[in-house]
Amino acid sequence: MDGVLTANNHFHRQAWKELALELLGLELSEHDLDTKVDGGRNPEIIERLTGEAPEADFADRFHHAKEGRYRDLARGQLRPVAGLAEYLTGLRDLGIPAVIVTSADHTNTDFALSALEVAHFFAGRVTGDEVTRGKPDPQPYQMGAALLGLRGADCLAHEDAVNGVRSASGAGCRVLALSTTQTAGVLLKAGAAQVEPDFTGWRSWLEG
Repeated sequence: MDGVLTANNHFHRQAWKELALELLGLELSEHDLDTKVDGGRNPEIIERLTGEAPEADFADRFHHAKEGRYRDLARGQLRPVAGLAEYLTGLRDLGIPAVIVTSADHTNTDFALSALEVAHFFAGRVTGDEVTRGKPDPQPYQMGAALLGLRGADCLAHEDAVNGVRSASGAGCRVLALSTTQTAGVLLKAGAAQVEPDFTGWRSWLEG
């Protein structure tokens, strides 16, 4: 969802920089944001940053503070990635079902889908608060495929983050990534089969 339906990563990165400094005492570099923050659930990201798994109470407090700050930054600012509506309409018209597989929690998922007005295109969702192992583990995409009654190998996944690509490809999905967050080279190295800047023209690709 984040970075695929909407190019909102800069809001998340800003929220991470502020809350990591405030609650973890860490001043995050761009390298930290690129390699440790993008793609995954907050407790797992905190562990990547600090080397230690956070206690449950602290992880919960950090999560609510960081995601609240993200929503404050993003409110009224979310826009769909170019070509999204046409592509989702094409999937629907061809009878191809889609589900959301995101590290975001229910609140952020509802926030984004409502702002973008695309919730009706999706048959279901797997959110970060429903999995026990977040991206890059394949579990989220295995659960997404199961919602569709399919194997991962029968699914196409769209991702923007290295850990997301690894999660989807680990579940057997073919990954067509978007370069909204990372460069094409980085995403291809992580396991994406193809990288595009947005969804422009993808309906004609589907019909072809």
